[in-house]
Amino acid sequence: MATTDDVKKIAEQEARLVFDGFDEATAFDIGAAIRERGVAEKLPIVVDIRLWDRTLFYCALPGSTCGNTEWARRKINVVKVFHRSTYRMVLTKAREDRTFAVGEALPIEDYVLAGGGFPIRVKGVGVIGAIAVSGLPERQDHEVVVAAIADHLGISRQELALGPA
Repeated sequence: MATTDDVKKIAEQEARLVFDGFDEATAFDIGAAIRERGVAEKLPIVVDIRLWDRTLFYCALPGSTCGNTEWARRKINVVKVFHRSTYRMVLTKAREDRTFAVGEALPIEDYVLAGGGFPIRVKGVGVIGAIAVSGLPERQDHEVVVAAIADHLGISRQELALGPA
């Protein structure tokens, strides 16, 4: 039941966390807010915000590794294909090995089932990029991104928070 509830709540997050527009300044504001939280809470994370054609914001905080950079890249690739949160994909696919089924033709070196990637959706346009956080347990990576977007859009993060794990 908890998984079903989480999938529904994540679908709601995706539906409500939509931007009127998204540009370099927006990416910087959200990225800087995530970085600020990461510094304050001593989170060992990488933050990667990309449009499909280029990176708009990137930072690596103390304790993060080059592996986190790769996980973020692979999460962003999943968002690009499915236009969904990677944590939602984790919960709906339910594959312990973190890979996509062979028939989906998504190689492990470029795609991963791990939470922390979230679509940048613009009203009237669609998904134009992704925000990824890597370095924490996947549910927490997801929460960090959702909270930052909600704050930026002036939406109560409590309204959109997932229930207890």
